[in-house]
Order: sequence, then C-alpha cells, then structure tokens
Amino acid sequence: MLDIVQIMELLPHRYPFLLVDKIVEMEPGKRIVGIKNVTMNEPFFQGHFPGFPVMPGVLIIEAMAQVAAILAYKAAEGDAKEKVSYFMAIDNARFRKPVKPGDTLRIEVETLFCKRGIWSVAAKAYVGETLMTEAELKATLGSK
Repeated sequence: MLDIVQIMELLPHRYPFLLVDKIVEMEPGKRIVGIKNVTMNEPFFQGHFPGFPVMPGVLIIEAMAQVAAILAYKAAEGDAKEKVSYFMAIDNARFRKPVKPGDTLRIEVETLFCKRGIWSVAAKAYVGETLMTEAELKATLGSK
C-alpha cells in the first residue's frame, strides 16, 4: 500500500533510523501491517554483537512505533508533515526470540484507543509465523 518514498513523505526519520520498508495492509485508524527487511548492512550489527548479530530490542520497538505513527499520521486531520509522533509509554514489552540478519519483520499494529490525541496500540513483530516481540505503545502527534 505504501512504498518507501511514500513512507518518507509521512515519517521524519531517515537512514540509519528509518526502520520501515513498506506498508502492506492498512485499515485507517484501526490497524496496519508494515515490513522491515533486516540485513547485515544495518549499522547496529557492527557492535551488537560481533560474531553473533542480533537486532537490538529497542530498535524493534522503534520499528513498531514507526509503523504505528504511520497509522496515526494517515488518520490525522490536516497535514501530517506539520506533525511529529512523540512516544509516551511502552508497556508489557516482551522479547521472545532474537531477530537476525536475513529476517523479514512483519509488524502488526492494532489501535486499542485514540482519545484526546493520545494513541494506544498493541504491536507485534513476527518473522514468518513466529512472534518475536510484542508491546503496548502510547504516543501523541504534536506540532514540530
């Protein structure tokens, strides 16, 4: 549904911190599915960990947050380019299995609620059918 160029029109993030490659499903305001292709060329693999590359859990959470932000931007009234997504909370984060180079993360985000500009979502990251990471995220869209 959205390619990398369209994603960059919505998100302010850029290399090396843009962690979403495409959006493959979206139900505006309700749910979204994004893809992150994890390659050995990621800059964090140089030090995390030499000889045993593992994607840092905080970056998996960040990738989930970026997918969630796209959902919020697409639902926002007005111009998303004038907004930025601010993290408010991360709850119930679970890191079930390590994510390695060559994995394709499928990030599924579902809206729990959106009240007074605060978005609460349930996010899950899968490799194939295996759940790798899950968390509840809260964020708000603010002016730049």
